[in-house]
Amino acid sequence: MHGAEAAPATRVADQRAPLAVRMRPASLDEVVGQDHLLGPGAPLRRLVEGAAPASLLLYGPPGTGKTTLATLVSSAIGRRFVALSALTAGVKEVRAVIDDARRRLGRSGESTVLFIDEVHRFSRTQQDALLGAVEDRTVLLVAATTENPFFSVVSPLLSRSLVLQLKPLEDDHVRALVRRAVGDERGLGGAVTLDADAEDHIVRLAGGDARRALTALEAAADSAGATQAKVVDLATVEATVDKAAVRYDRQGDQHYDVTSAFIKSIRGSDVDAALHYLARMIEAGEDPRFIARRLIVHASEDIGMADPTALQTAVAAAQAVQLIGMPEGRLALAQATVHLATAPKSNAVITAIDAAMSDVRAGAAGSVPTHLRDGHYAGAKKLGNATGYRYPHNVPEGVLAQQYPPDELVGRDYYNPTNRGSERALADRLPKLRRVIRDQ
Repeated sequence: MHGAEAAPATRVADQRAPLAVRMRPASLDEVVGQDHLLGPGAPLRRLVEGAAPASLLLYGPPGTGKTTLATLVSSAIGRRFVALSALTAGVKEVRAVIDDARRRLGRSGESTVLFIDEVHRFSRTQQDALLGAVEDRTVLLVAATTENPFFSVVSPLLSRSLVLQLKPLEDDHVRALVRRAVGDERGLGGAVTLDADAEDHIVRLAGGDARRALTALEAAADSAGATQAKVVDLATVEATVDKAAVRYDRQGDQHYDVTSAFIKSIRGSDVDAALHYLARMIEAGEDPRFIARRLIVHASEDIGMADPTALQTAVAAAQAVQLIGMPEGRLALAQATVHLATAPKSNAVITAIDAAMSDVRAGAAGSVPTHLRDGHYAGAKKLGNATGYRYPHNVPEGVLAQQYPPDELVGRDYYNPTNRGSERALADRLPKLRRVIRDQ
């Protein structure tokens, strides 16, 4: 069997399992923080209470209960539950589960809930492989994703599913789960008590992620147990869990705020602040390809010809991330960030192209001068194309007087280099080039 069949939610949890697994809610009433989905008349509540089964896409941050809800739905509607992870499963595994589900349905009428975690990591081909089985209800699909499904899931699958967004857990929700785990027999069973300041620290570290909170609690309790201590205090938690959670939602305000601060720190040449925001994005699991793309854009937008090698470094960082992945790719991203932050700055490139595009949009796009037109096709010379063109390499200087823009734009300057970095040399040279070209 390729999929992992999950135990019913009501079964007593294996005490060897992680605390977060043992404390997984056994009923909808134990689920916290998702009242908009579970309150009277809400979508999941109606589904569990007998509404017509529908495939689901559960969308929300880590540790908010997506896997729990999938398991509870399966248990409540009395169907076999099979779990796959998009991180490890491919089309072959998906088809094997579907084939098995079809055989069971035909043989005994037993229905299957197929839970796929991280479904956004499936390729379009892998997602398409699910469509037929979802359409004819060979399986009831419950898919979970931390990314907006309207961007990461194919449209046919979206149209066949009910999309439900889980909200981030608030601190009070996490606190309630921690307290439940301390006293519940499935959890620590009252073997230890938790100081108020230690509880506050665990809640703060969790950043709205229930799984992270319970993992921290379990580690701290184990540490206390090793010394026969009955109280988990702040010092124990701090000694056990030394990594703070990063509040960063890839679809929310933090994503845009941190990205904005990252770019503005580079633009402002504050390399240390730039590295801080880079670290926040990496630690939060931001797509390194997104970071690399922002660096490439910044290299041209805010540095440009003041340091032409900045773009090369940014492109190389993007290629390195593609080739070696993470975590090693962080080194290339950091190198590019340091290069761009410490490079001389110029926005002359973006100012130039925006000004040129503004003129084009305003209608300043006259005819190409005849001597610059293509003269290689039959009849071109009869039209006067390419006649009178002067070849710059025929003169010692490599530059000569000749009209290049349309008549309407003769004398229009777009690119105005600064006196910073490598652009300083261009600032000296460009006026001389223009005087020769324009025969002034």
